Amino acid sequence: MGRREKATVHGWLVLDKPAGLTSTEAVSRARRLFGTRKAGHAGTLDPLASGCLPIAFGEATKTVPYVVDGEKAYRFAVKWGEETSTDDTEGEITATSELRPTDDEIDRELPDFIGIVDQVPPQFSAVKVDGARAYDLAREGEVLDLRSRQVEILTLERTGPTADGVTEFHCECGKGTYVRAIARDLGRKLGCRGHVVALRRLRVGPFAESDMISLARLEELRHSAGGQEDLAASLRPVETALDDIPALAVTASDAARLRNGQSVLLRGRDAPVLEGLVYATSGERLVALAEAERGELHPKRVFNLPG
Repeated sequence: MGRREKATVHGWLVLDKPAGLTSTEAVSRARRLFGTRKAGHAGTLDPLASGCLPIAFGEATKTVPYVVDGEKAYRFAVKWGEETSTDDTEGEITATSELRPTDDEIDRELPDFIGIVDQVPPQFSAVKVDGARAYDLAREGEVLDLRSRQVEILTLERTGPTADGVTEFHCECGKGTYVRAIARDLGRKLGCRGHVVALRRLRVGPFAESDMISLARLEELRHSAGGQEDLAASLRPVETALDDIPALAVTASDAARLRNGQSVLLRGRDAPVLEGLVYATSGERLVALAEAERGELHPKRVFNLPG
């Protein structure tokens, strides 16, 4: 018998990644469950972190950048008194302090961490240094002089009283923000040092905690009576990633032109007056991402989804 062909699957899986698994391992397991070859994820989660890991299958991989650029939300806990090489529990202790902050002291510092702030990424991060990932260089023993960069932190609040030297927080932030760096910098500002001991991502762009599904549940669906159909029902449509982009319905003939990479005119008296990026649909099927300019649609990315 020949090798079984991989299935063609299109859509977004909002995985509830368990702690202890890398994002790459999580994608591989999901890909095997769905029996599909083409997959990618939107935003790496550290192995010790759990929560929202959006995984794109098939044509959804073309929309990954629009999810990666979206806002994210986290729940995390910081232990005071120790700073580590990784800014979480995986690293070696690099500095200690006998000081422990009060909740009032913590609350007084939080406003300085909200808004557009300068942040130095952790030594163990996915930032590229001369073409290599920082975490690979750090594992080889290099001490990196990483440049600070501007990130946006929308909200940062303490969610309960400090207990046993650990404080829990909720944070909403923009692209490129490292929660581990928030913990490190807050510990330094309080003069007591600190590192992340628990981290859960609650949201990425349009995908929220209520959308998440666990690997264990996917395993159950895979072996259910419905099998692949039950698994497919757990996927969100490709266009879910484009929620912040206006939708535009086009005719079947215009859809064919867009799929062939040709521009189309927005004709007629009732033609919409649009400028900028839109996603075009025909018969409720995603056709293309296109730039609307002076009454004309120019395709930027076309989709080949089954009818």
